[in-house]
Amino acid sequence: MCGWPLLLLWGLLPGAAAGGLGRALPHRTLLDSEGKYWLSWGPRGGRLAFRLEVRTAGYVGFGFSPTGAMAAADIVVGGVAHGRPYLQDYFTNANRELKKDAQQDYHLEYAMENSTHTVVEFTRELHTCDMNDKSITESTVRVIWAYHHEDVGEAGPKYHDSNRGTKSLRLLNPEKTTVLSTAIPYFDLVNQDVPIPNKGTTYWCQMFKIPVFQEKHHVIKVEPLIQRGHESLVHHILLYQCSSSFNDSVLDYGHECYHPNMPDAFLTCETVIFAWAIGGEGFSYPPHVGLSLGTPLDPRYVLLEVHYDNPTYKEGLIDNSGLRLFHTTDIKKYDAGVIEAGLWVSLFHTIPPGMPEFQSEGHCTLECLEEALEAEKPSGIHVFAVLLHAHLAGRGIRLRHFRKGEEMRLLAYDDDFDFNFQEFQYLREEQTILPGDNLITECRYNTKDRSRMTWGGLSTRNEMCLSYLLYYPRINLTRCASIPDIMEQLQFIGVKEIYRPVTLEAENPMNQTTSRRQWIQCLVRTHFLIESSNRNLTWQRVRGSFLKLLL
Repeated sequence: MCGWPLLLLWGLLPGAAAGGLGRALPHRTLLDSEGKYWLSWGPRGGRLAFRLEVRTAGYVGFGFSPTGAMAAADIVVGGVAHGRPYLQDYFTNANRELKKDAQQDYHLEYAMENSTHTVVEFTRELHTCDMNDKSITESTVRVIWAYHHEDVGEAGPKYHDSNRGTKSLRLLNPEKTTVLSTAIPYFDLVNQDVPIPNKGTTYWCQMFKIPVFQEKHHVIKVEPLIQRGHESLVHHILLYQCSSSFNDSVLDYGHECYHPNMPDAFLTCETVIFAWAIGGEGFSYPPHVGLSLGTPLDPRYVLLEVHYDNPTYKEGLIDNSGLRLFHTTDIKKYDAGVIEAGLWVSLFHTIPPGMPEFQSEGHCTLECLEEALEAEKPSGIHVFAVLLHAHLAGRGIRLRHFRKGEEMRLLAYDDDFDFNFQEFQYLREEQTILPGDNLITECRYNTKDRSRMTWGGLSTRNEMCLSYLLYYPRINLTRCASIPDIMEQLQFIGVKEIYRPVTLEAENPMNQTTSRRQWIQCLVRTHFLIESSNRNLTWQRVRGSFLKLLL
């Protein structure tokens, strides 16, 4: 096994002979950047099993933390000392003091050690009813890890120095059973030497032409190709389908997205066909579903939108990142589609400063779904994966599903959202969306450390509240979102009365000839009568920020 001269401790470990290293665990990831600490995990008999494989002859530590730091963490430490295995359950208080847990909830399955590595496997319940343990849910879990070259002594584990770290994972994500042949064809959509400006946020757009296929193909897997060292720079990638009535001259150059001078061809790219966000891995479609290519309805030209996050304004960055698409002529039963739901990204999405908790919500209304589904698929569509998306202030996201006034099972949720870890959640069971259903994307934010208003927008310092639904069969619906009512926003900050409208266009902010920005500018010359009963400093700042934007 792995070519190591192993010291196997079968006689000391109950049940070891029945499983041990031969028992496969479906999930595996590298926790450190040097290839020294591997974690494997998966369900086992109603519990969750973990295997730690670490390049050390001392102890290995592993745990769960609410923030990724040592404070208030649930920790297990194990290893092999003098030929005997050990596993000990610890916890830390708010001051990061390590204490042995009176209730030992981690169960050692086996351990082994050789001259270079220590391997420890253990199990635990998802919910232990121990106040010092963290419950494991379908939300994001921040695991922490550490190791030392010496084993645990009588005084407890020695300090690990720099041999430590944290990583966000979704431990209860369903198993990805698709195994691709190494010979399966693929093509890449990758930016070439994109210069990243020394500013906080850049959206870069580049059009690509899909390879010409003589027959229908299905994309069955998409992998991110992130330039090494740019893992924190590339925040997300969206792939849009564009109009097919172009020639290849549109491929000659890229440009900043959402820029007044960007090519007109970019404006035809409205339908999202795939989304990837920071921390996510490759995505495999279910065996009966694929992204269709090669037919007249399928994309010939696509737009790759890459969001670069450069908060330190670093200069001289050149990026070559993108996506790799694996495809096959083994046609699946259904074509996949993507629906973007939630809050339309706009300045009307406002989050006050100094709030330990604040909730926004975006609606995909029953009228929208009724119209779209009745026209094409009255029997409904089937959602099989969801990507939840917010920015730095985001703390939790839920995608709720209603039918005839009653709430159905949650489509997806993450109550411990991590901005640096966003990936598609595979649904355990596909969920059907019918005409007349409605969806609500709820986002929970924390702005306690902010003194100014947070606005909806493109920057990571702005906010979003979105969910991307992967579903089948594909219909002609790409976005189903709502925008906050400007009147309610103004009432929220204490605007009691609005009078003397400037123009007739201003009376209808959604007039097709009047953009949202023009509507805001129209409000510049409108008089406001503001209630002054609430003199709380935070709310004064909210009013000031909002009116300063309008004025």
